[in-house]
Amino acid sequence: MSTASPRSDIAIIGAGMSGLAAARRLRANGHTCRIFEKSRGVGGRLATRRAGDLRFDHGAQFFTARGNTFRKAVADWTSEGIVTAWFDDNLVGIPAIGAPVRSMANQFDVLLETQITALQSVEGGWHLLDAQGRVHDAGHGAFSAVILAVPAPQVLPLVQTAGVSMPGLDDVRYAPCWTLMAAFEESLGGPDHHASPEGALSWLARNSAKPGRDPSPETWVIHASPAWSRAHLELSPDEVTPLLWQLARTILNTDATPGFMAAHRWRYARVEQTAPKPFLWNADARIGACGDWGLGARVEAAFDSGDGLGMIVANSLSRASSAAE
Repeated sequence: MSTASPRSDIAIIGAGMSGLAAARRLRANGHTCRIFEKSRGVGGRLATRRAGDLRFDHGAQFFTARGNTFRKAVADWTSEGIVTAWFDDNLVGIPAIGAPVRSMANQFDVLLETQITALQSVEGGWHLLDAQGRVHDAGHGAFSAVILAVPAPQVLPLVQTAGVSMPGLDDVRYAPCWTLMAAFEESLGGPDHHASPEGALSWLARNSAKPGRDPSPETWVIHASPAWSRAHLELSPDEVTPLLWQLARTILNTDATPGFMAAHRWRYARVEQTAPKPFLWNADARIGACGDWGLGARVEAAFDSGDGLGMIVANSLSRASSAAE
């Protein structure tokens, strides 16, 4: 019987915090991973919009660390100089919110702008089909397992192509969020952030005041409430932009005109109802799914879901390997 560490090529769909946490855990247990991401960059909602020289953390605004596993990861990132405190117990990446995710992604084979649309069962595991009709394998055979680290509504059609069910995903509910990004040549004054859970705008923050950011021009990120976002969900960004600014200028108490404004819609912004389990794993099919939808609307929840699934997958493949020897 071999005593070597198990080694398998595992496909991970989604290069956000959850998918990369799973890859990190699998790598620590001797497995290799290839990660597929439909966007131009990694991070998911730990996202930064670039507009010329302007930068906006227009997704997640900050994160916290409560559990020991995530605290250890945050300590490592802090020692690397890519995470620091902002206010209270809230943390941000440096120089952008997604810095820790990019640091993790640099350790893996990540294929960007590759949207996986189907899973194909083949001898030895799985092939992946992308939106351009290309077939992806592990390079020397099939992927031995697949992890879906995307929002729950995007997991469902993928597992259906594989003929696999994932009980509990139908329970997940998300709140959308319209986000406004605005830049000014001069400071607006006032506090750096406003939280208003009951208003049409739930959050306003001076992005340029975060640690490690260029303080000028002054940049602001403004999040609409779930109710307002739902009511205006299907408007275009150009239609939403002036509506959000009219609301924001009242709270910011300013007559200034932004030199730059743009809106972005997050359809799956915040988990309102989670799945019954923190992650899902079908050992027979060797397909799993993870995300903040398993534990709650926090960056740490996404990390814990992916980390937990990564451990379960590693153990499952190790047992299967031992049984086959």
